[in-house]
Amino acid sequence: MKNLIVNTLHRADRLAVGALALSLLMIGGAMAYNPHTEQTAPVAKLEIAAPVAAMKAAPSPAEVAAMKMLDERRCLAEAMYYEARGEGYSGQKAIAEVVFQRMHSGLYPSSICGVVYEGAHRRHGCQFSFACNGALEQRKNPAAWQRARQLAARIMTGAEPLGDLTGHALLFHAVDVQPGWADVLTPTVQIGNHVFYRNIPRTRES
Repeated sequence: MKNLIVNTLHRADRLAVGALALSLLMIGGAMAYNPHTEQTAPVAKLEIAAPVAAMKAAPSPAEVAAMKMLDERRCLAEAMYYEARGEGYSGQKAIAEVVFQRMHSGLYPSSICGVVYEGAHRRHGCQFSFACNGALEQRKNPAAWQRARQLAARIMTGAEPLGDLTGHALLFHAVDVQPGWADVLTPTVQIGNHVFYRNIPRTRES
């Protein structure tokens, strides 16, 4: 089971490589665009070209996919930043691992942003507390945020592979809180300031 989980994560990372590479190509193409080219065209030609330009204004499927991947990277970086920015790489990777485990579990949304912001439209329904407690309105620490964004990009491209640091955990909490579900689920490991749990009932041995 462990090997299956790891292989699944690695396949997801390999798919992300292509999408992120595509987004970088499109960003480069946008930067290479010269807006002065059309400004020198005769008025009549501009009027004829206007419908064509309007048609091109709609993003292509590839551009939509690239923008989605950039959003996914942002959501992963935000989860790692707000939940574990002071926990080092292992602490942040553990949070990322939980996000990916949830995404592939069938019990949670199937996208990174869906997992991270599940329940955010409800005042007290957030899966990740930062999405509801006002933390997003606070100014980020620039250095810590940059590290989280870089780590998120490396994870999604497979340059920083995820393993099984958390013992296939789907839930976690900070050591200074004790949610009700912690008494009935199986703890797996403590990494930094967080305790991780499998989504299965606790046994006497655990």
